Amino acid sequence: MEITGIITALIIGAVIGALGRLVLPGRQRISFLLTIAVGIVAALLGTLLATVMGVAETRGIDWIELFIQIALAAIGVGIVSAAVGRR
Repeated sequence: MEITGIITALIIGAVIGALGRLVLPGRQRISFLLTIAVGIVAALLGTLLATVMGVAETRGIDWIELFIQIALAAIGVGIVSAAVGRR
């Protein structure tokens, strides 16, 4: 993986994490860096899941893959927020 791939993953992870955070109601008490980390993991897992389901490669924007990634990010942000909030 080249440096441009890493930078792209960070940017997409930040966007996916932010969108996942917006989907959840209420306030999440986690840092922006933790949101990015959750977004990166959600983006990777969402791509893997979309590939397994056979919907990763479509013409135009991969809306199904994007929806899966955002849903996973929302779940991840909710779990991390609950775990951090207990401390």
